[in-house]
Amino acid sequence: MPLKSKQMQIELIQASLRAANLDGWLFFDHHRRDPLAYRVLGLPDDLQPTRRWYYFLGADGEPRKLVHRIESGALDSLPGAKDLYSSWAEQQQKLHGLLNGAKRIAMQYSANCAIPYVSLVDAGTIELVRGTGVEIVTSADLVQEFESRLSEAQFQLHVEAGKLVDKVLREAFDLVSHHLQSKKALTEYELQQFIRGKFSHHGLQCDHGPIVAVNANASDPHYEPTCERTTHIQAGDVLLIDLWAKLTQPGAVYYDITWTGFCGDAIPDAVQKVFEAVRDARKRGSQFVIDRVSQHSSIAGFEVDDAVRGLIEDRGYGQYFFHRTGHSIGTEVHGTGANMDNLESHDERRILSGSCFSIEPGIYLPEFGIRSEVNVYVGEGFATVTGQQQEQMLHL
Repeated sequence: MPLKSKQMQIELIQASLRAANLDGWLFFDHHRRDPLAYRVLGLPDDLQPTRRWYYFLGADGEPRKLVHRIESGALDSLPGAKDLYSSWAEQQQKLHGLLNGAKRIAMQYSANCAIPYVSLVDAGTIELVRGTGVEIVTSADLVQEFESRLSEAQFQLHVEAGKLVDKVLREAFDLVSHHLQSKKALTEYELQQFIRGKFSHHGLQCDHGPIVAVNANASDPHYEPTCERTTHIQAGDVLLIDLWAKLTQPGAVYYDITWTGFCGDAIPDAVQKVFEAVRDARKRGSQFVIDRVSQHSSIAGFEVDDAVRGLIEDRGYGQYFFHRTGHSIGTEVHGTGANMDNLESHDERRILSGSCFSIEPGIYLPEFGIRSEVNVYVGEGFATVTGQQQEQMLHL
């Protein structure tokens, strides 16, 4: 990030700090434990600190740095006055000076680890900083504002990736249909590798996956086949495909979807009933967001989870939906913005304009699992599902 852009970023952060009645935001790292600090501050990718550094961005005034003498240039890419330390005693003494005048500051901390994505500063450092007399609050909302909002260009990269991923998904289901009709053997792993090959062909990348699972394997939300652990896809099977990818470009954003199909013409009533419950819950969640945003109403992640989970509970499947409704999506498939969650955590973070997230309810019975996943983007006064939506279970 150029120095001018960093200065603009700092001024925006300072304005947000003042709006939140915070005296500052303290960034800390050692051995790149906090990737958020590097992304928010725009620190170089090749910076590999072996000593602790601190960067205090006050609500007003010039930023302040505290770095070890052996790595005195660690934060030279950032504006601000620099101070040096060598011994642990000198570090603690100068940390008091770094925070002089501050009473309430943010750090990458979350009470009771409620938001694990942000809870990155170790407990000992939290104790050390609190020893200076300051109150520490979570930086979760700040992180979301400055790390998880997509630019217009990033949103377009997400949409472009979505069109390609949707195409690959259709090709994958077509391959299954072809093998079933011709009675040729096809395994979960072979289909997974087919999808990865198509990703490469279309200029897409993913960190792992995709998930290709039949029957009871689909009841494990994070199942992935391997060469050694795989099942043949056969007539009468329920097939779930969860795939995510982004373009191989800097700043590209993931697209993440899940569809299900039945290997045969006559879908069993039990399967159809579960699919309809999952589909209806997914649609309730996306429409809930669309309506609230169009009304310019504030909306928190846990509220979306409640809307979706309530329908599944009403249909009698509550105990079989045992993960959050959705996750933030960004340059990482699981981003650092608000999650649609009131199960694994009570996520009270507001859904901000410029954010993208999944809505993906699932019902996982012992015999089979069904999940349906879309991506939702929230803009200024509007929200939209960014790709195709599954309305009926596929016949394969």
